[in-house]
Amino acid sequence: MARRGLGIVVTVLGTAVAIAVTIFFLIYLVLGRGPRVPSGAVLTLTVGAELSELEPTDVVSYLQRGRTRTLRAVVDSLRKARVDPRVAAVLLKPSGFTTPYWGKVQELRDAILDFRTSGKPVYAYLEYGSDRDYYLASAANRVFLMPSSVLDLTGVASYELFLRGTLDTLGVYPDLHHVGAYKNAVNTFTERTFTEAHREAASGLNRGLYDEIVRGIAEGRGQDVAAVRALIDEGPFLAARALDAGLVDELAYEDQAHDRLRTAIGAERRVTVDLDQYARVSLRSLGLNEGPRIAVIYAAGTIASGRSRFDPVNGAVVGADTLNEHIRRVRGDGSIRAIILRIDSPGGSATASDAIWRELMVTREARSDRPIVASMSDLAASGGYYIAMPAHAIVAQPSTLTGSIGVFGGKFVTGGLYAKLGAGIEATSSGRRAEMNSPARQYTADETAVLKEQLQGFYDRFVEKTAESRGRTPAEIDRVAQGRIWTGRQALDRGLVDALGGLDRAIAVAKARANIPADRDVEVVIYPPPRSFYEILSAQLSGAGVDVGARLLASLTSEERQALRVLRGPLDLFRRGEPLALLPVGFLH
Repeated sequence: MARRGLGIVVTVLGTAVAIAVTIFFLIYLVLGRGPRVPSGAVLTLTVGAELSELEPTDVVSYLQRGRTRTLRAVVDSLRKARVDPRVAAVLLKPSGFTTPYWGKVQELRDAILDFRTSGKPVYAYLEYGSDRDYYLASAANRVFLMPSSVLDLTGVASYELFLRGTLDTLGVYPDLHHVGAYKNAVNTFTERTFTEAHREAASGLNRGLYDEIVRGIAEGRGQDVAAVRALIDEGPFLAARALDAGLVDELAYEDQAHDRLRTAIGAERRVTVDLDQYARVSLRSLGLNEGPRIAVIYAAGTIASGRSRFDPVNGAVVGADTLNEHIRRVRGDGSIRAIILRIDSPGGSATASDAIWRELMVTREARSDRPIVASMSDLAASGGYYIAMPAHAIVAQPSTLTGSIGVFGGKFVTGGLYAKLGAGIEATSSGRRAEMNSPARQYTADETAVLKEQLQGFYDRFVEKTAESRGRTPAEIDRVAQGRIWTGRQALDRGLVDALGGLDRAIAVAKARANIPADRDVEVVIYPPPRSFYEILSAQLSGAGVDVGARLLASLTSEERQALRVLRGPLDLFRRGEPLALLPVGFLH
């Protein structure tokens, strides 16, 4: 009987495994099979929400990749469509960007303009015209706005949250210190309003981003820059007013925009392929992504020590150990002709950034004929800029937030909060400064002096390394450092970056430095390598995936996560007392 019962159990388990394998195989076929693209197709490009740099790492997001598209996947679809004889045109549908930044939107706009050089038309349809949606749409040949909609074009406003009054009410003291007159990361917690330097820096950054928007719209719509500035001051616009002002070409519904495009390309019937379908067309099937190999190493997230991971509130965390493993793998691969470090990071741990810097310097020195190029996405500030310094050239979008060459550190003293709750903290210690990072009291004068010495030492090394990287003197770098954030164009004017553009521009720079002909395509090798569905599923079943709480937090809007990030504070990601090279926490719109 026992043997018979064991046989039944084995049979049941075997059947279950066979069914599971069959299901996974069918999913693989559905996800992996290339789509049929009919001749004369219109690629419908619906983009919005938050474009990410890397593929999702959990099963749910993987199966819903339409909601979590990577920027590169969209750009590659446009690259494919540009040379694909089956694709006759693109219908662009911006659908509400939630990102607080402009760099990725600008990179996508560049890809639209590049597609247009094929001679194929791009028509943009706006159901609602937010600032980022319209900025992207202005790259199209023609712009359609739904008749009942509004073109919400009013300029750029940034918002900073100051929590000092809240912390005082709670009995929490922010014992935080910084080096750099414009290193405003601590001001969220230490101030009740703008300092003079903080307001100056925020206003300068705001003007820089505004100028980029005006310049792009003026070029796209064939209008004078001064005229566009005057128009924006009159916004937002009802649809009819937007048409009269020449900001859109026609008021129409989506089906009408489709029909206008079909007529323009001479198609007898409407044949469309959407982005999710077309993303499954391989680059190589169209003769792309072949040739000499260039590695693209992604550093997307807050920089910290240890392994890369996902923090539900702060998002992706770039672990120095993990990133350095990828750098060493690339260094040991003799087939790699050039290296691109793709950075989308507000910075983070000063020591982790320095560890990554060293690994990149070793890689740079290992082979003089293999260039390293840094490509900056939405932001590459503070520690994000620090890890860009080993590059032979730095490429940023005009709207990339970069610089912030400065450092801060300290602690939150929570003893007052505990006292209000009727609790107390007592300590025993050995060593004069053993209680330096005590949460129960402020730093003593002696401890403050030690902390400031550490921060100043890191700042001086940051400035010296930047000066060496940029071929300047430390005094020259110090004048544009001081923790100040610049747009990519402002940084170019100040010698902190070498060229403007996105990843494709960085690849072009790398090809030139590696003596690869400009007209020759290259194979881009991605690190970390994309994970298969099986690898993601295995990790999640083994308990290494994202938990339910993380998934719930990940479902929040970018504004809601930003609010949580500010209220929670950034220090919990790092070691106690660790110097931080981190972008200020704030709201940018």
